[in-house]
Amino acid sequence: MDWLSQLILLIISLLANVFSAFVGGGAGLIQLPALIFLGLTFSVALATHKIASVALGVGATIRHLRDNALERPFALFILATGLPGVLVGAMVILNVPDQLARVALGILTISLAVYSFLRPELGQVGVAIHRDMRGMALGGTVLAVIGVLNGSLTSGTGLFVTLWLVTWFGLDYKAAVAYTLVLVGVFWNGTGAIVLGILGNIEWSWLPALIIGSLVGGYLGAHLSIIKGNQLIKRGFELVTLLIGLKLILS
Repeated sequence: MDWLSQLILLIISLLANVFSAFVGGGAGLIQLPALIFLGLTFSVALATHKIASVALGVGATIRHLRDNALERPFALFILATGLPGVLVGAMVILNVPDQLARVALGILTISLAVYSFLRPELGQVGVAIHRDMRGMALGGTVLAVIGVLNGSLTSGTGLFVTLWLVTWFGLDYKAAVAYTLVLVGVFWNGTGAIVLGILGNIEWSWLPALIIGSLVGGYLGAHLSIIKGNQLIKRGFELVTLLIGLKLILS
């Protein structure tokens, strides 16, 4: 890849990951189609994007750890429930036609935007709920299902985690985005990237520009999500979720 193409990749990655880190997911909406448009097959683009997305989580983690916003037991719970699903999803995606799954996921993703929009108070103030055994069991089951989607599909699953943490566990949007970026961005995506890297192919020459854009974009987007209020994050979440849903259906 020549230097001009690397520069284009860097700009695309930077913009995609700033928005993703701000609202808690969605980098694949821009980055993955760009990789395919520039010449990669779907499976190679998916594996390459997954590896680059880990850099988004690293960049966001560097910023969020400065604020020490994560509760360690709750963070470990999200990892323990989600990672098995990620492994399952990543192992089956390369052998499964995904057109029907994409349309279904697109409709579901649009419903997230509508649900958030129709509840103006959602995610504005954090109040811990459903932390008893039954609530954690159901919450963890849903996280495991989202983990399967994260391992097998490319766009928007971080947004599912963000909204689930807000809706079921009572986090405000700012806190939910922090958990999503650190845990999904680094550990869930990292697990999926390892599996896809072993089972599929990666375009290593494209990764430097993607990783730099993801690291810087992740840090800048996380910084914006910290300094801006929950209302702006909520509106950004709804917009990105709507766009991702439409993209999944139309593709």
